[in-house]
Amino acid sequence: MAGSYFGCTPLIVTSEMDTGLTLRYKNPGEIGSDRIVNAAAAYHKFHRDLIIVDFGTATTFCAVTQGGDYLGGAIAPGLGISAEALFTRAAKLSKVELARPKTVIGTDTASSIQAGLLYGYAGLVDALVRRMQQEMGHSSYVIATGGLAAVVAPETTSIQKIEPLLTLEGLEFLYRRTHGTTSPS
Repeated sequence: MAGSYFGCTPLIVTSEMDTGLTLRYKNPGEIGSDRIVNAAAAYHKFHRDLIIVDFGTATTFCAVTQGGDYLGGAIAPGLGISAEALFTRAAKLSKVELARPKTVIGTDTASSIQAGLLYGYAGLVDALVRRMQQEMGHSSYVIATGGLAAVVAPETTSIQKIEPLLTLEGLEFLYRRTHGTTSPS
C-alpha cells in the first residue's frame, strides 16, 4: 500500500536488519519489532547498560549491555489489558480512570482498583528490574516509554528517565542507519 499510494518503500523492522545491536536471543526472529526499535534507539542514545520498560499493550522489559548486546527481557500483560480483564470478568467492578489515588488503602471500590492497578504495576516493574539487574550482575540505567509511562514511572523506585518518543526516535534512527544518512543533531 505504501508503495502503491505514496510511492515509497516502507522500512520493515526485523531481527535480521543492522540495528547496531548483537541479538543474544535464542531465536532472534521472535523478538517483536517494537522491542528491537526501542533497544536500538536507547542504545544509540545512551551507550550504556540499559533496561527499557515499554508500557504498551504488553509491558515489556529489554536488557541491553554497554557493549550493544541485546540480552532479552520479560513480557507482562499491559496495564490496560489487566484493567480490562478485571472489569469484564468481575461482576461488581466497573471501569475507573487510571489515576493516582490519594492513599494505597482504598476507601471505596474505585480508589481500591486504582491503588491495585497503579501501585501493583509499579511493584511489578521494580521487582522485574531488580531481578534483571541481579542477573546482569550490576545496576543499569532504567528508562521507560509507552503510553502509560508517565503515569506508572513516578510510582516506581527503579525508573530513572521517561523517553516518551523512544519508539519514534528508534524508527528514525533505523531508517537513517539503513539508508546511510546521519541523524540530526
